[in-house]
Amino acid sequence: MTLSILGAILAGLFATGLPVAIAFLGTNIIGAWLFLGGTAGLDQLVRNASGAVSSFSLVPIPLFILMGELLFHCGLAFKAIEAVERLLNRLPARLACVTVVGGTAFSALSGSSIANTALLGSTLSQDMMKRGYSTTLSLGPAMATGGIAVLIPPSTLAVMLGSLSGISITQLLIGGIVPGFLMAAGFLLYVILVGVFDPSSAPRQDTAQVYTFRERYVPFLRDVVPLFGIFVAVIGGMLSGIATPTEAAALGAMAAFVATICYRKLTWDALRESLVETAKVSISILFIIVASTTFSQILSFSGATTGMLSLVKAVDPTPMTLILSMLLILLLMGCFIDQVSMMMITVPLFIPLAQSAGIDLVWLGLLMLVVIELGLLTPPFGILLMVMQGAVKTVPLLQIYKAALPFILIEILVLGLMILWPELTTFLPSLTR
Repeated sequence: MTLSILGAILAGLFATGLPVAIAFLGTNIIGAWLFLGGTAGLDQLVRNASGAVSSFSLVPIPLFILMGELLFHCGLAFKAIEAVERLLNRLPARLACVTVVGGTAFSALSGSSIANTALLGSTLSQDMMKRGYSTTLSLGPAMATGGIAVLIPPSTLAVMLGSLSGISITQLLIGGIVPGFLMAAGFLLYVILVGVFDPSSAPRQDTAQVYTFRERYVPFLRDVVPLFGIFVAVIGGMLSGIATPTEAAALGAMAAFVATICYRKLTWDALRESLVETAKVSISILFIIVASTTFSQILSFSGATTGMLSLVKAVDPTPMTLILSMLLILLLMGCFIDQVSMMMITVPLFIPLAQSAGIDLVWLGLLMLVVIELGLLTPPFGILLMVMQGAVKTVPLLQIYKAALPFILIEILVLGLMILWPELTTFLPSLTR
């Protein structure tokens, strides 16, 4: 009954067009009044809000966002993509290959799926369409590599999942490296194979410009390799145990700031825009975290969590059946609601179930992140599909759906590998234990 009431309230608020953060907060105000004792429940919600936003474990969220915004608004991301294009100019379907490699590199520096897709969609995707590339190669790689930002550190969603679930944030961040780069390799292989076996998808008039050795490699060494030093500093600090996620995020933000100065790209306008966008995104995420704390308490005090556990125990599923059921629920939810909302609704239920079944929470958390990433691309309301439609307004939404399909299948393949061989994702996190 509790879940039904809260779900109906939430659906009603969504239908009015309210922002996600405000809709969840409104749902929890009503839920706190109904299930936590009227005014006492509202007092508890206020205490939860204060405790949630003051948590030190959430500091990496605005720092990771700031790191990506600085690189984006100061133009360093564009310079890096130009350097990658020179390096890969001899590959078939080279602009699509540049999109995969450049998008993956930016994912490892920004942590923002939306920013990544918007950048690639407004530049390389439009250029490929003008040159006669197929819709799949023009749009698919930009959306797919944008989603990789959910996995490859710095990932704000990984930090948020760790904060909500109690799973080690360090282990979630580091554990996303292998599946993230596996997906990138799969995307690149697919693009190359399409370019080789279906030349009409990547027109032959798209001939590679002849560069000297210096022209090919110097821009890459100058504009890409130093930026990867930021990624190495963030991950190396956590993997070695020298830095906590918060300290690593601070190091990454400072390194990005220093990089914009060294490349002489930092301006007052770019700095102001970066700070404003960081504040907008961070506040929205923190609003939802505030709501999620109270939501968990409502489920606990009303008996919803206990009832769900009792129901599952009565069915007595195997751990694998339980995991597959959780992932299927997330896949279905990803077709209709955003990723933060998915975590907020499911984490309070899934984590107790996983603990009762003896499931490795780090492994489960990484599987959830992959499915959450899939939700960015699954029709009808995948957010990256909408971002791409905004970037290339002349392409019908149905064609955008079709362009994403091969890359969705590749992500599902990687998800299957993670389920069959948990060591793919748990090996690196185990080094930090």
